[in-house]
Amino acid sequence: MPNFLRESLHKRQTVLDALFRNLTRLSAFSVLALLAAIIASLVVGSMPAIHAFGFGFITSAEWDPVNDQYGALIPIVGTLITSFIALLIAIPVSFGIAVFLTELAPDWMRRPLGIAVELLAGIPSIIYGMWGLFVFAPLFADHVEPWLTENIGSWPFIGPFFSGPPMGIGMLTAGIILAIMIIPFIASVMRDVFDVVPTMLKESAYGLGSTTWEVMLKVVLPYTKIGVVGGIMLGLGRALGETMAVTFVIGNAHELNQSLLMPGNSISSALANEFAEAVGELYTSSLIELGLILFFITFVVLSLARLMLHKLQKREGHGA
Repeated sequence: MPNFLRESLHKRQTVLDALFRNLTRLSAFSVLALLAAIIASLVVGSMPAIHAFGFGFITSAEWDPVNDQYGALIPIVGTLITSFIALLIAIPVSFGIAVFLTELAPDWMRRPLGIAVELLAGIPSIIYGMWGLFVFAPLFADHVEPWLTENIGSWPFIGPFFSGPPMGIGMLTAGIILAIMIIPFIASVMRDVFDVVPTMLKESAYGLGSTTWEVMLKVVLPYTKIGVVGGIMLGLGRALGETMAVTFVIGNAHELNQSLLMPGNSISSALANEFAEAVGELYTSSLIELGLILFFITFVVLSLARLMLHKLQKREGHGA
């Protein structure tokens, strides 16, 4: 190749490489700029409520638009409780689905079941909400809640959480619906990360006499812990911010009840129900501050997850 063609090709490759590098840098920093813009807009919109109520906005359970008195305690508690219930149900179920699809299911069954799980993840949240309100809630009120009240409602410490009239809608119902919604996300991620474990590692463990449970616990989970935690955080992120499905079944009541069977509220459902009807600067600002609090809760949860993973990585090999 002549020298001038070689030099021209080299210059062209240099320009393209610089263009590619700058485009990737711009893409990365645009994410940070978008995040900063969202935080700034939430903070600016929340300033009237912050000045009016201060830190008491988080600790107050009062929500009275007529007298312009607002508190975020009930939506915060509802968001955390429903998300906790969802994870409490979804994590073991998702783990069981992933283990069955990767280790126990026959080959002809794995693909149809995997597709079915992914299809569940694609169902719109409003469909889950309508199904929860018109199908699940009546069945829950007629058959499950009376049994919970009769058999568990009299227990010490735990009983008050399962007492009250069987209405079908409430915190427990919202948590169960959220669990059904996030199970496909967590199960799909777990299945994918379990599939990347080298077959030699698992076969070596089986050759030493390990059972399937021991292989999953001592080989697969340590190898895939980052992906597993990532899938759980993906499900938790959807549970924390889910709006329509929760709005249908949580009851949307600004009341703080000890019983999980009673109606409650969450941050997302409060925003969905009241933002369009908010009149006045303080009312609107209080709802925006609820959004800021939800953003902060999500940030804290993700930060704690990353910290936990960092500590797990530092402890690797210490027990050997």
